[in-house]
Amino acid sequence: MIQYLSENLWLLWTIIATICLILELSSGDFFVTSFAIGALCAAFSTILGIPFWAQVLVFAVFSVLSILFVRPSLVKYLHGKHRERLSNADALIGRIGVVIEKIGVGSSGYVRIDGDEWKAVAHGVDGIDEGEKVRVVARDSIIITVEKL
Repeated sequence: MIQYLSENLWLLWTIIATICLILELSSGDFFVTSFAIGALCAAFSTILGIPFWAQVLVFAVFSVLSILFVRPSLVKYLHGKHRERLSNADALIGRIGVVIEKIGVGSSGYVRIDGDEWKAVAHGVDGIDEGEKVRVVARDSIIITVEKL
């Protein structure tokens, strides 16, 4: 098999590119995609009959170039204007939910957002009755602060 791969280096570079793309699925920051681009460029260089040491050089150069030029464009395109991606509980801010247990003045209740229940307190002085729609305005640990819509 090693002899077969040494005679068909394009296949080795294609396998490396495929592995990089599979690994990219778990990260999502397009860093490993840059190595996949470098491997595809090295695979193309085997068609031109370039020796192996030059293929490795092509892989390194195009990987670095894609990290510098391609990756920022991909990240900007995917994430838009938001530089920082909110995740987990931080992504709740601004979401709309329904009160499932009354939130009294000075006490807490519960809000359902996308099927999840969160302990909530009201923003302001008024309480919020069960069934009313609310918007999340802040989060403190596992307790969210909501306001009436």
